[in-house]
Amino acid sequence: MSKPKLTYFDFAGSRGEEARLALHLAGVDFEDNRLAGSWPELKPTTPFGSLPVLEIEGHPPLAQINAILVLIGRQHGLHPRDNWQAAHHEALMCAVEELRGTVSAVLKITNPEAKLAARTELAQGYLKQWGGYVERQLGDGPFVGGAEIGVADLKLYMAVKWFTSGAVDHVPNTVFADYPKLNALARAVAEHPKVVQWYAK
Repeated sequence: MSKPKLTYFDFAGSRGEEARLALHLAGVDFEDNRLAGSWPELKPTTPFGSLPVLEIEGHPPLAQINAILVLIGRQHGLHPRDNWQAAHHEALMCAVEELRGTVSAVLKITNPEAKLAARTELAQGYLKQWGGYVERQLGDGPFVGGAEIGVADLKLYMAVKWFTSGAVDHVPNTVFADYPKLNALARAVAEHPKVVQWYAK
């Protein structure tokens, strides 16, 4: 049987990195297909015109990151078996996707003055509100489900890392500083032995 194949853009962030980390944590030997320059040609052949796409022998290609993560999580013990707990984790995963949709719209603004105003409002308004909502959904940690890491933790980690890295102009890297549980979760993911192993490759 051939290895599972994960296709995403060639950078270590966002949805593709979540799927890579999930597969690595699961111990799955997979083909990490990092797209270099053929996206316009590939786009219409994907299930929804987007990446990542996971291909497993015997099944049609699977798209949409939360579906991919839940599949990996269910198959490899990285997602709750209890239906209520699974739904709680998936709600947090949906919240990360909503965050990305809101922020992506702001990132498309090119006029310098409008860009500064929109990103300042993003930092002082939406991101603070989002962090507060997520903080209230977290327990004693270190992960969403307690002691064991899951795919929802990977999504929250990537979201926090996006902003604390200082990658978004006019959004301070301290934007989530007021949320100790969210920050503790992100640190716990970053320090997880298999995550450390992935980034040491």
